[in-house]
Amino acid sequence: MVSVAEVFVRVAGENPVIQGFVGGIVIAGLNLFGALLVFVWRDPSERTLDGALGFAAGVMLAAAFTSLIIPGIEQYSGGNPIPTLVGIVFGVIFLDQADRLVPHAHYLLTGRRRTDEANPSTSLPVANERLVPVVLFILAITLHNMPEGLAVGVGFGSGDIENAITLMLAIGIQNIPEGLAVSVAAINAGLDRRSYAVFAGLRSGIVEIPLAVLGALAVNVVEPLLPYAMGFAAGAMLFVISDEIIPETHTRGYERTATLGVMAGVIVMLYLDVSLG
Repeated sequence: MVSVAEVFVRVAGENPVIQGFVGGIVIAGLNLFGALLVFVWRDPSERTLDGALGFAAGVMLAAAFTSLIIPGIEQYSGGNPIPTLVGIVFGVIFLDQADRLVPHAHYLLTGRRRTDEANPSTSLPVANERLVPVVLFILAITLHNMPEGLAVGVGFGSGDIENAITLMLAIGIQNIPEGLAVSVAAINAGLDRRSYAVFAGLRSGIVEIPLAVLGALAVNVVEPLLPYAMGFAAGAMLFVISDEIIPETHTRGYERTATLGVMAGVIVMLYLDVSLG
């Protein structure tokens, strides 16, 4: 029986950079698929969206450990945790500092402000004031998706095709409910349904595909960077989960549904990791 890894290699070839490119296309395509669901599922309930986002958080949470942190320590650092942990610290610092410039995505979509959040009126001056919300929205969602593309690229750059495919599928799966939730919020904020669907496809492709290629290229050319890069991607993903996704699912009174979604996401990711890896 032909394995998933063998099928992927037949399609993408054996070059890790090309594999990263194909992996980026897959996760960007699934993000677009989630965004396009608004055409057939026009008004999902808040409970459903919170559960779906919780599921996405659970998948990312498990993937950060099983496909990035643990391999980074055990396989690519000879059991030395320091390089991967250093990468995690830098990933967290990068996302934390970026949040000081770019407002959290949930503020741009819901208008709810956090006390530690960047100020849209001063953090990014734009000549045309009417462009400020649009520019900030693009930057916030771009920042949110950066760790995902980088993680997929680093996974393929490592040369462990089974682990990379598991990571790609995990991020792709969580991109579906995430793409749907962001699309619904954007449409509720007044953006046109069709225009936003096109924008979602362009945005996810422009962000995730190049970062997947960059991650694969970087660790393929400079192999000692691999555990640091895996830690960086994992740290950035964990920051997004704790700082963005989970708090957003706990603002509308459906915390239990969101928590069950997280548990389901962890279970699905662990099953994928075992069955594919």
